[in-house]
Amino acid sequence: MELAKEKMLELYRTMFKIREFEETVAVLFRQGKIPGWLHCCTGQEAVATGACAALRKGDYITSTHRGHGHLIAKGADVKKMMAELFGKKTGYNKGKGGSMHIADFSIGILGANGVVGAGIPIATGAGISIKRKKEDRVVLCFFGEGAGNRGTFHEGINLASTWNLAVVYLMENNLYAVSTHQSRVQKTTDIAARAGAYDIPGISVDGNDVLAVYNTVKRFAERARRGEGPALIECRTYRWHGHYEGDPLNYRSTEELEEWKKKDPISRFKKVLLMKNILSEERDRQIKDELKNKIAMAIKFAEESPYPEKEGALQDVFCELV
Repeated sequence: MELAKEKMLELYRTMFKIREFEETVAVLFRQGKIPGWLHCCTGQEAVATGACAALRKGDYITSTHRGHGHLIAKGADVKKMMAELFGKKTGYNKGKGGSMHIADFSIGILGANGVVGAGIPIATGAGISIKRKKEDRVVLCFFGEGAGNRGTFHEGINLASTWNLAVVYLMENNLYAVSTHQSRVQKTTDIAARAGAYDIPGISVDGNDVLAVYNTVKRFAERARRGEGPALIECRTYRWHGHYEGDPLNYRSTEELEEWKKKDPISRFKKVLLMKNILSEERDRQIKDELKNKIAMAIKFAEESPYPEKEGALQDVFCELV
């Protein structure tokens, strides 16, 4: 599918915005300015960008512990995200959720989640809601290959298949579940083939090719929207950073990382845009300067924002039924 020039530039801008956010917060974390845990998706930007660009504004996503890219690609405000990471009152969760628990229902973000595979039943539940309300929406469920070995994977996808729900299950296969290589826990190298057990489509795509991700998610999202049920997409990619910031990374080689860096999704897409005369080196600098300034303004906003009052510790804990 050939996209319009503006759509192509939007994909490029989003990927760089994610990269700049992640590289910046990694530095801030090392400086002690961000509390808690931090899991960056540097190197995986094409998956979040291509997938979310294929959705409509009213569609839902569920995210993971490595979810900043998903949220930015779905339209989250980087100022509120940064404030949340800083533990400030102006953050998405008033500074009480942190990196792994950002949600914004107004733009379809049903929440990031610190529990591996926990977004799968949430997405399936949202799919049930869509079916019961007869809404014109789909759910995009992000999870990693490690979650593919959990019970929630089988239970959620099996139910979605049985009930023909409008959910696209998207696995970001970056080869490592924390420090465990996929080959140590999964005999198959084609996890998408598991879709056959649920009688739904399954496909593996190059997760560092933003257009391949976009076109694949677009196809299966529209299929789900037509009432034809769920699908399983495996996006093969790689995280440049450790599982968490501070990870000693003694389980993989420098050579492996360097090989994957040669497949950098941003540099790769830039070459496509230059070749098609959609992007120039000057325009590239302008885009990057603009987005760097946007992230710098988000840091300023976070630093100048107040911390939540201690009296608010028990607020927003329980849902008050009307």
